[in-house]
Amino acid sequence: MRVKSNRQYIFILCCTFLIVVTISCNNQSRSNKGNQIVQAKSNTQPIESGINAIRLKYTTGVRSILEDSKGNIWFGSYNEGVCLLHNGKLQYFTTKNGLSDNQVRNIYEDKNGIIWFECGRGLSIYSGKEITTYKHRNYNTKNEWKLNESDLWFKGDEIEGYNKLENYPGVYQYEGQKLSYRPFPVTPKPGDGFKYYISTPFVKGKNGTVWFGAYGAVIGYNGSNFKILDNEYLGLNSETSSLHVRSIIEDRKGNLWIGNNGMGVLKYDGKKVVNFTVQQKLTKEYTKGNSLEKVFSIGEDAKGNIWFGTVGSGVWRYDGNSVKNFTNEDGLKSKHIWTIYKSKQGELWFGGANPSGIYKFNGKSFEKKY
Repeated sequence: MRVKSNRQYIFILCCTFLIVVTISCNNQSRSNKGNQIVQAKSNTQPIESGINAIRLKYTTGVRSILEDSKGNIWFGSYNEGVCLLHNGKLQYFTTKNGLSDNQVRNIYEDKNGIIWFECGRGLSIYSGKEITTYKHRNYNTKNEWKLNESDLWFKGDEIEGYNKLENYPGVYQYEGQKLSYRPFPVTPKPGDGFKYYISTPFVKGKNGTVWFGAYGAVIGYNGSNFKILDNEYLGLNSETSSLHVRSIIEDRKGNLWIGNNGMGVLKYDGKKVVNFTVQQKLTKEYTKGNSLEKVFSIGEDAKGNIWFGTVGSGVWRYDGNSVKNFTNEDGLKSKHIWTIYKSKQGELWFGGANPSGIYKFNGKSFEKKY
């Protein structure tokens, strides 16, 4: 009887051990499944804060954009240098890395694949390895105006005014070999101030004319003659509101659009100039709110719609018949749209400030891209 009792005791111990092990394994399995679920949830995040989202760290605004021939994307800031997006990673450059100034107003690529940065002061280039300040200048052929198909044009070297070597309103021309200064055929008057300081990227028109936007004038050159659209030409003065040019484009129909800080948008068809803002009754007098008066950027999309980026009044779209306003309620958080850039895929990118970022229009609303 004692032997049988011992056997029963051992049997009970073994069964108890097996039950404990089984329960422990089941609990561990449930725990692992629970951990897997938590992990999966942690990897599913909104686009804005997701691990795959690429976000610029700039706070002062995106002032210029370029998608180069190698597929890289460059973002010039208002006062924080330039950023390169390459293979999904962002790399930042400032004056510590060779930029002549941390304000990058425009970015271009020449026919040799060199990237040019038009800064607040001076010029810099990127040849594929590093950024360096470009110092070579030619002042010996100042009046030899001519056009070449691959020309790049830049403002003067100073933030304001002209240095001793420039000594006159004009632009720099780079034809692929030399950077030469070209004075405008204008006669500055006392009190002109910054009238002829370049304020926009240059624009190449369909008929071969190159347009230069200055604060108080838009100057066109077709290879032989100049066209100067200024306050005098337009019949404007301090009482009627004067030019304060911040953006220009030529659309697919050959119309020149001129965005101003104050008097809105002008449209020039080659013969006459019309104040588009007044024509569409988009001044504050009529809108009683957002207006099309402080226009700092203009772009044209693949459908031929004209887009206007403003300060404080969002973005406006003109489809040829009517004008529509897009603001914060439509996903556009930036209050100042410095630039409107068309990507190689035909998508418009809107570079903004306050807060800084790159936005795109998805057909109904705006969403942040970078």
